[in-house]
Amino acid sequence: MIITIDGPAAAGKGTLAASISKKYNYAYFDTGMVYRAVGLEMHLQNKDLSDQAAALQISQNLTFEHMHELAKNPDFRSALGGKNASIVSAYPEVRKALLKMQQDFAQNPVFADGRPAKGVVYDGRDTGTVVCPQADVKFFITASPEVRAERRYKEFLQKGISANYEDVLADVKARDERDANRATAPMKPAADAVIFDTSTLTIPEVLQKACEVIDEKQNH
Repeated sequence: MIITIDGPAAAGKGTLAASISKKYNYAYFDTGMVYRAVGLEMHLQNKDLSDQAAALQISQNLTFEHMHELAKNPDFRSALGGKNASIVSAYPEVRKALLKMQQDFAQNPVFADGRPAKGVVYDGRDTGTVVCPQADVKFFITASPEVRAERRYKEFLQKGISANYEDVLADVKARDERDANRATAPMKPAADAVIFDTSTLTIPEVLQKACEVIDEKQNH
């Protein structure tokens, strides 16, 4: 089974994807990792983020092994990492180069230790519309910018990362703007996606609603 979970930053899709993959014992692919990897590599190589040719070259040479190695860097999940990922993900040629890697995973999903999995849960911005339009179940998770900024702000503080709420809110809104208006694969719900607004929902409530949809699909 293929399950896709799309939505803007800090809407809760990552938490939901991880919970679903654990509950059903499916592999989990955070597609944002590929863009964070490219953005971080650009930073480490002192490349200008506006240099699309450099971003494309890094994308074409990216491997799963190197991506997981980059994930150990403190900046991979930082505000800097998120901002860089959002910028490079807007480049059409970069998205095209990384698309095959993401799509191939659905054909042969595996866990982190290499064991084969019977299903996969995708977490991203366009997994239900572009990466896996054939997915069995599609979700689109959203929440107000203010709620998402508050969540991200608290997450940074819990990790010991210095942050300012107004700066985080501005970054969330800027990322939403880039994601919604990029030329290739703008972020939007798939026509057949189930949409959840998590502004006033708890994680257990969202998970329960999602599992009801998945269970119904499996039963049929």
